Amino acid sequence: MSPSMESTDRFPVEEAFRVITNIRAERDVVITNQGSARLWPRISHHAGDFNYNPSTMGGAIPLGLGIALACPARHVFVISGDGSLLMNLGCLVTVIDSRVANLTVILLDNGLYEVTGGQATPAQHSETDFAGIARAVGFPVAQSYCHLEHWQSQAATIVSAPGPRFVSLQVSPLLTDCLNDPTPPIQEQLHALELFLKEP
Repeated sequence: MSPSMESTDRFPVEEAFRVITNIRAERDVVITNQGSARLWPRISHHAGDFNYNPSTMGGAIPLGLGIALACPARHVFVISGDGSLLMNLGCLVTVIDSRVANLTVILLDNGLYEVTGGQATPAQHSETDFAGIARAVGFPVAQSYCHLEHWQSQAATIVSAPGPRFVSLQVSPLLTDCLNDPTPPIQEQLHALELFLKEP
């Protein structure tokens, strides 16, 4: 069951991201979407980062899947929100059908459509279990975390397990003004990502 927004069992997105920056390898790709595409550039400046157009809800996982299939020697992280996943739940089935192994989906579950004004998602006060959905469609690893210390202690083990992997993080709403940050021009990002992916 997803905690309500009044629950204290949520932790800051910023701290969740710092865990990811600590476990990613130099060759790993990180795709962000919506709110995460605004915050991630404040925390990470890596050649393998692609901060996807925040107006494309539900598009980050398919993009990450394509990169993972094209670059099987690279680990691809996709960081997206619960609102975006609700727009495209079928992408989880597509991930499993692809038999991709080098993909980790990290879901930021805060119960909000944060970029469009902070409206509650339909799942905020329901028993929607995103990790349970991922397990049901065939993800060999699907975990949910509502305590930062558990995510910190288990993250490295989770992302080294056979994939694809799905992690749902019960996070608090953003407390910064980063949602006002523009994302870098997509063409520039695409060019930089293309050069990164061509590196041996």
